[in-house]
Amino acid sequence: MKRFLFVICILFSLSSNAQSTEGTELGLEGTFHVSNLGGSFGVGVKYGWKFGEYFIAGPSARYQRSWFQVGTNTNSPTTTGFNVFGGGGFIHARFFNALFAGAEAELLHSPLAGNFVVTGSSNWAPSLLLGGGFSMEFNEKWRLNLGIFYDAIDHPNSPLRTQYFMRNSLGALLPVIYRINFFFPIGE
Repeated sequence: MKRFLFVICILFSLSSNAQSTEGTELGLEGTFHVSNLGGSFGVGVKYGWKFGEYFIAGPSARYQRSWFQVGTNTNSPTTTGFNVFGGGGFIHARFFNALFAGAEAELLHSPLAGNFVVTGSSNWAPSLLLGGGFSMEFNEKWRLNLGIFYDAIDHPNSPLRTQYFMRNSLGALLPVIYRINFFFPIGE
């Protein structure tokens, strides 16, 4: 937890102590996952200050709604769900209008306790996503980021665990997720 708070402080100090910024951007991200047992959808928002040509950093916020079926009666299953929300910060470096590398730290509130939903529970789960991918600006009006991230903390109560998609040779899920972001310039 101390490591998470340290990363958040560094991200905010980078954005607030900058001598000169070259504009701001609003980043939007959507997530969607559905199976025959349930699913989730969510939205993430990032507000970033551009530092020079290559760096952007700032705060982020996230909301996610998940649902799943409980019970063994297939004729009339009971559906239940939960909400996840939280915030954090991010820093991305962009190269050659084709690539980016970045870190995203968030503290997310959810009712998860391991693989179980605990009603009335108040768990906070930190995440530290490290990764990169494709990044391209289109007509100086918007930017697309397609990235793959590794959750360096992989907290047992993390709601991001529902988004893991890679498995190792033993079949265990790896803390790897993908993210698609759209960034729009909002100030120079």
